[in-house]
Formats: sequence, C-alpha cells, structure tokens
Amino acid sequence: MNSVLKSIFISVFPLIALYFSIDGILHLTNHGLSYRYIGRLIASFSILFFFAMLFIKPVARTDANLKINTILIAIGFLISIVFGGLIEKDINGSLPSVGLFLGWILYIKWYSIFTDRKSNTTIQVGKQLPSFELEDSDKNTVPMSGFIGNPSIFLFYRGNWCPLCMAQIKEIAEQYKELEKRNVNMVLVSPQPHKYTKTLAEKFNVNFNFLVDQGNKVAKELKILAENGLPMGFQALGYTSDTVMPTVIITNKFGKIIFADLTNNYRVRPEPETFLKILDQNIID
Repeated sequence: MNSVLKSIFISVFPLIALYFSIDGILHLTNHGLSYRYIGRLIASFSILFFFAMLFIKPVARTDANLKINTILIAIGFLISIVFGGLIEKDINGSLPSVGLFLGWILYIKWYSIFTDRKSNTTIQVGKQLPSFELEDSDKNTVPMSGFIGNPSIFLFYRGNWCPLCMAQIKEIAEQYKELEKRNVNMVLVSPQPHKYTKTLAEKFNVNFNFLVDQGNKVAKELKILAENGLPMGFQALGYTSDTVMPTVIITNKFGKIIFADLTNNYRVRPEPETFLKILDQNIID
C-alpha cells in the first residue's frame, strides 16, 4: 500500500504545485498584493521549478535534503502563515501553503527514501554475484556468465522516463574511453520495454550492454525490486508499474562483487569517478 501511495503522490504533487502557481499569478494580477498569495506562489513555484528542471536540464544527483529549494519553500510558507495570518487575518487562506510545505517534506523524507536496503544480504562486497540472465533489445538471452573474464559495472536504472537515470547514464557514457582502457563491461539494466532500451542504445551509440530485465526477474533475485515504483499514469507509455531501485554493482573479472551502491535515496547516486577509482584499486584482482 505504501508503494501505491508513493506512485500516486509523485504524479499528483507536481500538478498541485502547478495549480497553485497559476492560481497565485492570476490572483495577484487581478486582485493586487496579498501576502498569503505571495507566500503560496513562492512555495508552489519553487516546487514546480524543481520538478520541471529535472526534465529540462537533468542532473544525475542532488543533495539529500534539497537545501536551497527547501529554504525557498519554507520562506513562502512563513510569509503566507505569518503575514497572511496575522496581517491579513486569513488563516484559512494560508492553509494551501501549509499543504505545499508538508507535501515537500513528504517528498524529501518519505517518497525519495528506500527503506531496508542495508538488510540486503545478496549484494555484498566479497560475495559472488549470483548468476542470472537478461535480454538485449532484440529479446536475445544474455547470460551473466558472458561478462566473466573482465571487470564489469552493472547499473540498474528505472527507465528512460527517469531524468536522473538518464543524466547518470550520460555521465557514464562520457567516461567511455576511460572504461574502455580498463576493459570494463558496462552493463545497463532496466525492466522497461525493449523498444525504449533500443532507443537509449541508439542515442548514446557506445559499446555498452543495454539490457532488459524482463519481468524484473533479476531485480527480485537481487532484492532490488521497487514495487509500484513507476509514477502513476506512466503505464500509458507502456511501462509496467514495478521497477527497480537504482543500484550499482561492480565485479572483478571473476564475478566477485568489489563495490556495491545501494542508495537509500533515489536522488543520491555515486559519480563515475568513484567507479574508476574502485576499478583501479582492484586492478590486480
């Protein structure tokens, strides 16, 4: 139930921010200065701007608490409550700002967080990565054993719909030459439809393995499944409701795990330089 609520929340919350942004502009334009509407507009526009920029100018990671955005939203909240409530004596009119602020806190502290990832005993440094099978964009079976013999980076990403995932893959693609020097198998895995994986491979045109985890079979085996992790409504684009928690696993040439990043926040992800450092430290393995 919690995952379903998250799926609905992330689709509805930005729309609510959009509504109050438009409402605030219209009210201030037509009715003049109002502290509760100024505060509401600051809060709602700050939320809307954050989500819009994720798609307009994607970033691979953010800080966990989004400090700048949070400060702006808190300022809007305080203007609406303090000045709107005390000076304009309209507490009820300030309630939307309360809702926006609480919604933002929910986004940071609830929606963004994955719980119990530290309890994953399947993906641990020093262990052998379990054997599994994936599919390429043409639905051909690709066994994990095919990557033994060279170090490998397995990046499990949510899908082309996720702007942070796309920005992270772009970062890694820019390190293609460095990875090639180290004879690394770069394996990008998503449960998304094969057509989207094929589009992604054509877009970057690098010698990476763009693979599909059909039905999230591998995600379930590795205990990195995100049930109902897809934002509500994206099913219309052909994606399934279940997806994967962003995960990076690096193995040596024998398939032993030498690094694992099981982030507990989908916006906090390791940088490519971290991968290169780990590979260089384990070059003799």
